[in-house]
Amino acid sequence: MKRLGTRATLTALVLSAALTGAVWAQDAGVWVQIEALPTLEEAQDRARAYARNLPDVNGYFLGGRWYGVALGPYTAEDAEVVLRQLRARGVIPSDSYIVDGDRFRTQFYPVGTGAATTPQDLPAGLGETDTTGTTDTTGTTETASAEPAPEPQPAPEPQPDPDETVAEARASEAGLSREEKEFLQIALQWAGFYDAAIDGAYGRGTRAAMTAWQEANGHEATGILTTRQRAELVGQYNAVLDGMNLQTVRDDATGIEMQIPTGVVAFEAYAPPFARFGPRDALDATVVLISQPGNQDRLFGLYEILQTLEIIPPEGPRERRNDSFVIEGIDETRHSHVTVSLENGEIKGFALIWPANDEERRTRILAEMEASFTRLDGVLDPGLVTPGEEQSVDLVSGLAIRKPIRDRSGFYVDDVGTVLTSIDAIEGCGEIVLDGAHPAEISYRDDDLGIAVLRSQDTLAPLDVARFQTGTPRLQAEIAVAGYPFGGLLASPAVTFGRLADIRGLNGEDEVKRLDIMAQPGDVGGPVLDNGGAVLGMLLPKAVRAGQVLPPEVSYSVDADRIVEALAAADISFRITDSVEAITPEALTREAGDITVLVSCWE
Repeated sequence: MKRLGTRATLTALVLSAALTGAVWAQDAGVWVQIEALPTLEEAQDRARAYARNLPDVNGYFLGGRWYGVALGPYTAEDAEVVLRQLRARGVIPSDSYIVDGDRFRTQFYPVGTGAATTPQDLPAGLGETDTTGTTDTTGTTETASAEPAPEPQPAPEPQPDPDETVAEARASEAGLSREEKEFLQIALQWAGFYDAAIDGAYGRGTRAAMTAWQEANGHEATGILTTRQRAELVGQYNAVLDGMNLQTVRDDATGIEMQIPTGVVAFEAYAPPFARFGPRDALDATVVLISQPGNQDRLFGLYEILQTLEIIPPEGPRERRNDSFVIEGIDETRHSHVTVSLENGEIKGFALIWPANDEERRTRILAEMEASFTRLDGVLDPGLVTPGEEQSVDLVSGLAIRKPIRDRSGFYVDDVGTVLTSIDAIEGCGEIVLDGAHPAEISYRDDDLGIAVLRSQDTLAPLDVARFQTGTPRLQAEIAVAGYPFGGLLASPAVTFGRLADIRGLNGEDEVKRLDIMAQPGDVGGPVLDNGGAVLGMLLPKAVRAGQVLPPEVSYSVDADRIVEALAAADISFRITDSVEAITPEALTREAGDITVLVSCWE
């Protein structure tokens, strides 16, 4: 099974079964697990305490936030003897039990000596004379001796013991693998003491870093970390993951297995192609598994769709290849990462959405997720939707679409795609987008008239352009406004019909025309057309004038003559017409749709 990412992180190497894990553990024998502790420090203390009185003591990371102390490995028969006799003597807890080691990951005790890979002999004093009784298959204990068992004794309290000498520390260090040495360099780098290459070679830089770390943590500065000091450094490094409860989650519905921070996210719903894990508490984190059948076209389509989601900020690096893509989205509230690839007709990946300004924890968790990502058979069934899952045009598979600050209208004035719109459409915008796809910039504005001219950064070829009617229109003539009254919800502009109420404003302003029409805010910036399709002006936003709110049917448009004068002064090309020939409403709607543009304002 292939994993995403070109190289598993060293953290994953230390936490994986590759070093001391389940593969050989299951073949080599079984263990007597005697304790499980929630922190590495506690587990190290207990392991050292048991080791003073018992042989074969080992400590393993169990996954999540647990660390286990175990004896072994032994054959299954010998493990039964060890468990029964030591439990009866009160040397180990009464709830100790036999395990096959499939949960064992990193060996944290003893560090540097390597785990036993073959069953060990029975400890001295066990097995020769078993007077503790036997257990039948029903679990009933039969006494084999008349002598009563000794009173259980509490497990020994951990006592501080001398640390290794420099020679012992050097010897234990020599037993470390290259990956383990590299991991210690990474931990020293994270702690701020090492800034050279991660190569597993302990030269002057590494020794100086070790010396500095020892001094900072109250140890004798020798430049060689003892077994206990290495464990302390690793414990500091892993402390950032406390509470994350990284667990391997196998989701057969999506065909994905990977580590997920189950301490902060929990499964919410299937909404193909996503399986969504939402935040458990105040930490606003989300994990999304992505799984669907498809080809390169669907992969590229998914790449575009994901970038419209609210959880993926628009700023950040993107990389799309023939069979994969990576999206990084960063803003002041969140840092999102998406990794997806196409293999054998299956598109799979994941997204991690994490709060901003928590990079240390985010990068650690992301590294674990990437290293553990595993493809299983099958993809998410498109019909598998969690009952009650919300549906809306503002959602893509249960995830909110990123929305602009506002949507307004505009219209083409020349053949190269220059767009005229309202000042209201572009105020306070970090980015202006035409028809939802083409970034644009402001090339001219006239705040007195309330107009702005936009030029697309892409090459555009309009189906048609506006023709300005410079003649004087007839009062009460039929007019129409083309625009996007519902923002981007409709793929095409709508046309609203009304009448020309006056060729001036209510106070006699000759630069505007008064309209009797039920226009919406999304129509602002759109063309005002006569019944022949010629442009009489541009719709202005409604405004409170002299403390008065006008009736909803009253709107204003900038006069076409004033627009033409402004465009000519700015050296922007345009067309005019003096035709007054009427066309059908259907033809007018079609022509209006060819020249009208959706203008979206984004942060």
